Amino acid sequence: MTVSIQYVHMQTSEALSAYVKEKLNNLHKKYEWIINAEVHFEIEQKAKQKGKICKIELSVPGPRIFASSNEEKYEESVKKTIKDLEIQLKKRKQVFKTH
Repeated sequence: MTVSIQYVHMQTSEALSAYVKEKLNNLHKKYEWIINAEVHFEIEQKAKQKGKICKIELSVPGPRIFASSNEEKYEESVKKTIKDLEIQLKKRKQVFKTH
């Protein structure tokens, strides 16, 4: 699985990149048919409370899977986004098993 990470309106962070790659690798161990992951980190300039946005799009057999979240910290945003992706991947896996 290849992972590409983009930072929008913010500085790049090696620690954040390593964190999201670790989480995606754990996800890839469960679902080996994930081909590619595109990660976008953004900071919402006008946000008063949250504003740390993580968007992840996975290339898998069939339609792409997408999830995003907006939290106070990027780590929380990554966790929530990965959790949402895992729910979608479980559903996709059920479709694979029934055919």
